[in-house]
Amino acid sequence: MSKKQIEDCVRSSLESYFRDLRGTEPDGVYDMIVQVVEKPLLDVVMTRAEGNQSRAAQWLGLNRNTLRKKLVEHKLIK
Repeated sequence: MSKKQIEDCVRSSLESYFRDLRGTEPDGVYDMIVQVVEKPLLDVVMTRAEGNQSRAAQWLGLNRNTLRKKLVEHKLIK
């Protein structure tokens, strides 16, 4: 899947989200999107990195401590 395909998927999902609101004002859309995208991103990358946090952090362009904090926030580790 290309970067463009992922972008199109996100765009389509957002258009559907706004349609489903039927004129209701959204609230906290940015935080909501970050939360729903970040968890599966971290989960998949950690699986691909075979649980190696240092490798996963490098792939994500994050500091290892930042990755660990996010993994705990999303309850992907204790």
